[in-house]
Amino acid sequence: MHLYTSLSVFLLGAIALVVPSGYSVGAVLLLMGSITLLIKQPALSLKRQDWLVIVALVVYAASGMLAAWWDGQGTRGIDKPIRFLLAVPAMLLIIAYPPRLSWLWSGLAIGAIGAGTWAGWQKLVEGEWRATGYTHVIQFGNLSMLMGILCLAGLGWAVAQPRRKSWIALLLVGALAGVFGSLFSGSRGGWVGLPFVLLVLYRGYGRHLPSVLKIGALLAVVIGGGLMYFVPQTGVQLRVHEAFNDVALYVSGESRTTSVGARFEMWKGAYQLILEKPFTGWGENGYKQGMQILADEGVVNEVVTKYGHAHNEFIDAFAKRGMIGLAILLVLFLVPMRLFASQITADNLELRALAVAGVLLPVAYIDFGLTQVFLTHNSGVMMYAFLLAVLWGCFSVRTRG
Repeated sequence: MHLYTSLSVFLLGAIALVVPSGYSVGAVLLLMGSITLLIKQPALSLKRQDWLVIVALVVYAASGMLAAWWDGQGTRGIDKPIRFLLAVPAMLLIIAYPPRLSWLWSGLAIGAIGAGTWAGWQKLVEGEWRATGYTHVIQFGNLSMLMGILCLAGLGWAVAQPRRKSWIALLLVGALAGVFGSLFSGSRGGWVGLPFVLLVLYRGYGRHLPSVLKIGALLAVVIGGGLMYFVPQTGVQLRVHEAFNDVALYVSGESRTTSVGARFEMWKGAYQLILEKPFTGWGENGYKQGMQILADEGVVNEVVTKYGHAHNEFIDAFAKRGMIGLAILLVLFLVPMRLFASQITADNLELRALAVAGVLLPVAYIDFGLTQVFLTHNSGVMMYAFLLAVLWGCFSVRTRG
């Protein structure tokens, strides 16, 4: 079973973005493997912290399914919430039969390298405007970025390995490729939170590095960012200029239908809906009807009716599920973040790497959620729920005395 969980964890990252629905393969294997828990009934010895993570997953799933039932969405509405519930047995399987960490980190590195390489091929060879992979362009770019930054979290683990130079090289290539995948996709939302990502990495590793390495890392980030901006083939400069132009057009009133302008209109409409029903929210169907009414009245541009969400995870939750829904979403992100952060400076580098990765996962999703409702997409749900299950399971086992 240890080999089984190791392979499942490896596939969770390795084929996430390079195979259609690849992000589901490792997750399904973990879920199928959890049947073993009923047969063998291993002693899990769950602690309070384990239960807090389980509660966060279960409450989010239950609230989503209840909202779907209340809104009359039928089985379609419970499809995504229930996946957070299914992540719980996967997490318990990881606790019972911990995978080898080399399979986890190598899977993330290979997955990031695959995504970055494919994105480069689509952008530079096939001439695509934005690399998309097999999923939505924003999802592809942001998940590529996620795997890249998780590779950086794994560097602490790599340093403690006998063949550390090889592992460090693999993870650094994975980190670079993952970032390239994001840049080639043109998904700007993933770039906004990079300062916070760097802050988490510094909190975990920076204080223990010599000043020379700190300065070198800072220069590498600045120079690398500059090169990405000034080399036209990356498309970064164009996407940045488009964002500023969209804002200028919106402020002047010339256009409210650009990528950024449409988001402003959606947020404006959602704000109006929140004011009317701040406690209960409008529900999925009610949100669409409310936005249509606002568009008919001329409060917002008709462009908002093309989308079923507000292109912001938090505004969308507030508008559809009210204050309680927003609070539950914050619990899903902040509870695991706080628990992982307790070991972010642990002396054990393997444990510290898991802690840094565990903090980065919700930090990245909070960043992605500022301009996209990431958890309405299968890829966003599967990667958060099951990466959390894997990271927490591995983390929990190593925090036990």
